[in-house]
Amino acid sequence: MSRILRALLPLIILAGCVWVGYWFLTNKPKQKTMEMPPLIVSVEGVTLKKTTHQVKVSSQGTVQPRTRSTLLPEVAGKIIEVSPSFRPGGFFKKDDLLVRLDAVDYDTSVTVAEAAVALAKVTLAEEQAKAEQARENWKALGRVGAPGDLVSRAPQVARAQADLAAAQARVVKARRDVERTIIRAPYDGQVLEQAADVGQYVGQGTIVGKIFATDYVEIRLPLPERESQHLNLPEHFRDAATAAVLTKVHLRTTYVGRPVIWEGQVVRVESSLDTETRQPTAVAQVMDPYAKRADGMPPLKIGQFVEAEIEGNMLNDVYLIPRSAVRAGNEIILITSQNTLKRVTVEPLFGNEKHLVISASAANSPQQGEILCLTPIPFPAEGAKVNIGILDGQRVAKPEGLAGKKNSADKKTAAAVSSGKPLP
Repeated sequence: MSRILRALLPLIILAGCVWVGYWFLTNKPKQKTMEMPPLIVSVEGVTLKKTTHQVKVSSQGTVQPRTRSTLLPEVAGKIIEVSPSFRPGGFFKKDDLLVRLDAVDYDTSVTVAEAAVALAKVTLAEEQAKAEQARENWKALGRVGAPGDLVSRAPQVARAQADLAAAQARVVKARRDVERTIIRAPYDGQVLEQAADVGQYVGQGTIVGKIFATDYVEIRLPLPERESQHLNLPEHFRDAATAAVLTKVHLRTTYVGRPVIWEGQVVRVESSLDTETRQPTAVAQVMDPYAKRADGMPPLKIGQFVEAEIEGNMLNDVYLIPRSAVRAGNEIILITSQNTLKRVTVEPLFGNEKHLVISASAANSPQQGEILCLTPIPFPAEGAKVNIGILDGQRVAKPEGLAGKKNSADKKTAAAVSSGKPLP
């Protein structure tokens, strides 16, 4: 009997294990699933409103004088005097003496030329007297008709008259050379460079210095082709009067960390486009740039780099779209009344580093009152739900229903975790 029990006991245990395993397999608990609510992104929006915008086209350029001159003496000589203002940076008025050359040799030439004039006058008087005596002798001899040129000494008188005219011309030239020993300022200006000083001998064509006019300066400003259509530029036409167009421009630079601004006007547009950029170039003028300013800022310097802001037309019925809200391809994201996203491609009229200006009357432009999404969304899906957290700079309160559902879901999740039960 014991042998039968020992043989059956393993089979009984094996059968019990199979039954217990089968029971666990057939009576396993059902896993409860939890549906997560869709993730709603909180975004910031602003209501689109029609407005007006003053176009300001940005450019940059270098300050250049309106007239730059190189001083060259017309006569040779040693410099005996230099004006105190004839130094780099010195100011002078028109007709001021800048450089004086030694004029002793030229004064001597004047004296010699005047002596030659006196001698020529005596020679002419003698020839005229001889010619008159020859005509009297012709008549005394009873000759009929007018005497010939040789008889009346007409060639000799003509030569004497020519010698007198040449001597007088030499006097004029000698006196002009004396005047040329003094180099005077051709206009009100400033010294850019001094190349000669007292005691130096200079010849004709030797560079003495470089100066420039100070009544106004000019700045060449390249214009972007797209933005220039919103500017009133003074174009010039052949055989046509050019109307006076006052286009203001503000020039800005920095001095010891402080911004300095000058106001000027665009006076003309150059006749050719830039060969590299194919852009037109406007020329701005700043009047009296070297006058003392009330704020103590220094004057404009030749060669100084400035940033320009040119005033253009006034655009009406437009939207100002922040640059941060514009995606690639001039695409913006609108938020509909159902709090869903809507992608719209717009055509900008004008743009700068801060805003993009679009017309409110264009066919694909948004309507006034629509909400523009300001939050950058990497992959905005058309029709995706969003939650407006901030609208027009004001925080928007969340709906109570949405908040209650979220709080109850959080409580259920916390209870399930504390009890060790599976999440619902």
